Amino acid sequence: MSIQEKIDIDIFKVVIRAIAESDDLEIMANRMIQLLVGALDIKGCTIFVLNSQTKELEALASCGLSINYINKGPVFMDKSLGDTLKGEPVIVSDITKTKALQYPEDAKEEGIGSIISIPINFYGEPIGALRLYHREAWDISDRDVDSLLLFAENIGLAMRYTQLLNSLQAIKDTIKESPFAS
Repeated sequence: MSIQEKIDIDIFKVVIRAIAESDDLEIMANRMIQLLVGALDIKGCTIFVLNSQTKELEALASCGLSINYINKGPVFMDKSLGDTLKGEPVIVSDITKTKALQYPEDAKEEGIGSIISIPINFYGEPIGALRLYHREAWDISDRDVDSLLLFAENIGLAMRYTQLLNSLQAIKDTIKESPFAS
């Protein structure tokens, strides 16, 4: 039996437009994960940003997960689906058959059956992760994984673009407030 592909061109266009049409990273991230949860009919989705000093994944946006699960404790990139740190997607089709989870009991209590973790990279360096949570075991197609990798690349570009835009705005504001500005 073949694996059903869930991400078609219409979903792809809507998600990419959500990324491209926003200059506010949090709004873009929330819009994108809501679209993914609805379109893929999954339990939830989270976009994490990597804190390079602590190696913690910090939630930028989350949809479909309880506050208790989101606040279960720090998520360390190397302890939670660690191959994502190496730039590889991690597919846990059934959470009861893996040792790769940092909080397996919390995942079970949350009603999560499978997790897909996609690296968000910028110039080959990890800057975050896109995680999708399904209620049941999930055999995701290679094509859908490729689509999620493209989404994650675009998220990485959007994250860096937003940082650059905010930095330029801060410089502009500083110059404007300078006593030497005319």
